[in-house]
Amino acid sequence: MFSVQKLNCSWSLVGIIASIVALVTVVQLFLFPAVPSFDYFGYKQVKDACIPTIDSEKNSGLQKQQQPLNARFPADLHNAVVYRGAPWKADIGRWLSGCDSVASPIKVHEEIAGRKCKDGCSGQGVCNHEFGQCRCFHGFNGDGCSERLELSCNYPATEELPYGRWVVSICSAHCDTTRAMCFCGEGTKYPNRPVAESCGFQMILPSEPGAPKAVNWSKADHENIFSTNGSVPGWCNVDPVEAYDLKVKFKEECDCKYDGLFGRFCETPVSSTCINQCSGQGHCRGGFCQCDNGWYGVDCSIPSVHSSIRDWPQWLCPAQISIPDDGPVVGNMGGLKAMVEKKRPLIYVYDLPPEFNSLLLEGRHFKFECVNRIYDQDNATVWTEQLYGSQIAMYESMLASPHRTLNGEEADYYFVPVLDSCIITRADDAPHLSMEKDMGLRSSFTLEFYKKALDHIVQQYPYWNRSSGRDHIWSFSWDEGACYAPKEIWSSMMLVHWGNTNSKHNHSTTAYWADNWDDISSDRRGNHSCFDPQKDLVIPAWKRPDVTSLSQKLWARPREDRKTLFYFNGNLGPAYERGRPESTYSMGIRQKLAEEFGSLPNKDGKLGKQHVEDVIVIAHPSESYHDDLANSVFCGVMPGDGWSGRMEDSILQGCIPVVIQDGIFLPWENVLNYESFAVRLREDEIPNLVNILRGFNETEVEFMLANVKSIWQRYSYRDSILREAKRQKSAFGYVKDWAEKLSELSEDDVFSTFIQTLHYKLYNDPWRIQNTNLKKETGLPEECLLKV
Repeated sequence: MFSVQKLNCSWSLVGIIASIVALVTVVQLFLFPAVPSFDYFGYKQVKDACIPTIDSEKNSGLQKQQQPLNARFPADLHNAVVYRGAPWKADIGRWLSGCDSVASPIKVHEEIAGRKCKDGCSGQGVCNHEFGQCRCFHGFNGDGCSERLELSCNYPATEELPYGRWVVSICSAHCDTTRAMCFCGEGTKYPNRPVAESCGFQMILPSEPGAPKAVNWSKADHENIFSTNGSVPGWCNVDPVEAYDLKVKFKEECDCKYDGLFGRFCETPVSSTCINQCSGQGHCRGGFCQCDNGWYGVDCSIPSVHSSIRDWPQWLCPAQISIPDDGPVVGNMGGLKAMVEKKRPLIYVYDLPPEFNSLLLEGRHFKFECVNRIYDQDNATVWTEQLYGSQIAMYESMLASPHRTLNGEEADYYFVPVLDSCIITRADDAPHLSMEKDMGLRSSFTLEFYKKALDHIVQQYPYWNRSSGRDHIWSFSWDEGACYAPKEIWSSMMLVHWGNTNSKHNHSTTAYWADNWDDISSDRRGNHSCFDPQKDLVIPAWKRPDVTSLSQKLWARPREDRKTLFYFNGNLGPAYERGRPESTYSMGIRQKLAEEFGSLPNKDGKLGKQHVEDVIVIAHPSESYHDDLANSVFCGVMPGDGWSGRMEDSILQGCIPVVIQDGIFLPWENVLNYESFAVRLREDEIPNLVNILRGFNETEVEFMLANVKSIWQRYSYRDSILREAKRQKSAFGYVKDWAEKLSELSEDDVFSTFIQTLHYKLYNDPWRIQNTNLKKETGLPEECLLKV
């Protein structure tokens, strides 16, 4: 039984309460450091801040308006309605203009759990206090994480292959069987130095000059890794100082690939990459957050009854806390309730077992895989070029968002955080991640992870069956998005980068055989498309914050400085040096563009048939790539092995995108009005590209450029980036250039656009309108709840 006593707010009372809280907090810090602060208050209710009173008259004027939304917010000539600077599709834009902008907070009871775990997870895991279940670190298992796993680095040996067949973790030195990672081991000068992949094996020199070396995976190279020779020491005995001074030689194939180590010789321990860096309530151990007592969740952001209120995250504050009549919180409490005020939509983020997230980060063999950042020798942030880093960025924003709720009964959406960006890049990492039963297909291998996640949430939670999963959200970051989603989850919303409706390209479009999904049986995949624009969302890929682009404001470069009519720089296929050899690459689209407009000679010394000076189509990397985009009016957006990051490159440098991929949606294309800022050409119109582009008059060009300038931030993950900047400033007291430039911006970013879209869908998705069981307090005027 719980009770609540109400306190009336006044400035004098606020001051008195603040003084008391401060005094008690100081006392608690010295006398009761390991116990939750509210255990020692004499009140039945604790407030860490006064909740503002909602003015019930605030929206009365709006409610009394008789004009419908479509009359008050008419569409323009492109059938767009502008809301917060972005030209949305008409229905969406007018609903957001009239409803999202006036939404009021509602009261939500958050569940603060308190169940304990067996043996405190033996110090080898984190307790999920909602269920009293352990989330075990890499290499540990069991109810209390007391069982140690033996995760081999090598497959079973054969006479021909004494170290087993190749796998990324293959090891001729010491295998750490908790992580399936290879190290120098005892008896060497640097026992904790990695011996990653080819480092420990003999190299086969090329027969021709300039050709690449090969690796003999059957023969160890112990001489070059264990030797104590003074002038040519083995990798495991190389002194970094002597090596940097060029006093010794060492095996060039050895490198520092594992996370948490930095320097050419892994000589500097640094921070690993964890989700939200454990939110300041834990330690990041190789990618897995080891939470402090009283905290849990993938990023240690969920407080239990054993936490201190003063440390609660902002998305749970300010809060009114109801505690038991019986007194202090002790023992195996089921939970407390914290009443907070939030605006819809409310998102419940499942705390999945770590096999779907943390273990994939903790055990990765290449530090750059599937993350958007690592840390250098000073623990400063190094942003990666990993386009798949968007999945981490979106996940982090969701976990820290004021739209997050712990109350699954009150939630509008349920996010299932399966990190396919890590699963698919780690599919060859170690024997325990074998793809043998999946025919070597990473697509099939990853499908099984999603199916296991579904099985888990159906068994543990009641929310899936209530809507057959239609209010659930899954993230598919890989090249062809949700094409390989198991049929059981297709009713849900998919967050993807590849919006292929399969209306034209109705098979796997990748040129990489291991990602092909055509051979996945229909009893596992069903026969769904890759993307359904009625329910799914295409979100932007990750692009690291570029200081030069931000400083020079390339997105705002004026029309008169954009001298190039059309620009595209990227792999153009087998006709060019270092071009992808597969004819299926880019579905042949880039190849057709190069054949018509190639600006530099191909392997046969030929230019494009219609080569003109102000149309640039090149294959070689450019050091001035961003500047070249900003010097152009139109920029090409075409596929790679599925989606590519060309749309984001174009928008972020203020260039009008020219989209050439039939039946395939681009980021935000089913919610923003692309006619306002982009050009779409059919694939068979490529030969006529220049004529079409020259056909736009200056007024139309200026109009589209202005719209690109107004929406470019909606293609940037500013929220996640600035949260990282805040952590860096808190830890080290400095602000990097990228953070300073981004902090000057204020327009809506990727995550803001995502939340606005969810808000619209919450009251306009047909299945929700028809389901009367989902009616909840909205914080909206009545007119916003009617389909317009």
